[in-house]
Amino acid sequence: MKNSLGSLSLSIVLMACTSMAQAQAQAGKSMQLSAGMHLIQAEVAATEEQREQGLMYREKMPANAGMLFIFGNPATQCMWMKNTPLPLSVAFIDASGKISNIEDMQPHTLDSHCSTRAVPVRYALEMNLGWFKQRNIQPGMHIGNLPALR
Repeated sequence: MKNSLGSLSLSIVLMACTSMAQAQAQAGKSMQLSAGMHLIQAEVAATEEQREQGLMYREKMPANAGMLFIFGNPATQCMWMKNTPLPLSVAFIDASGKISNIEDMQPHTLDSHCSTRAVPVRYALEMNLGWFKQRNIQPGMHIGNLPALR
């Protein structure tokens, strides 16, 4: 029985490593996502360093562009706006692509904007402030074409 548990543990570790390797392969690249009929050109932040940098120091962002943050394990995630001059909205997204909540964030603040504790998330998508509201994109809706993570 001990060997079975050891094999199971090793399998879980290997799956987690493969998942993060796939995410890191996407890191720094841009990919096209969808929100209903709307297309989004999202820069990918999959490494810890890229997630920490985020959209800091960016002065502007095209109307349908954003940044997709990919997290290793589903959990409550929080974002902040240190050194970020752009006002942004962030959608927290679970592993199936479903938006759990959307928060508006003001420039240069250290306020935490978090996903709901009831829904562990794998992704966060930052867009220009009001982007989701202007397109009637709400919690419960899905973001398409997210990178598949195991």
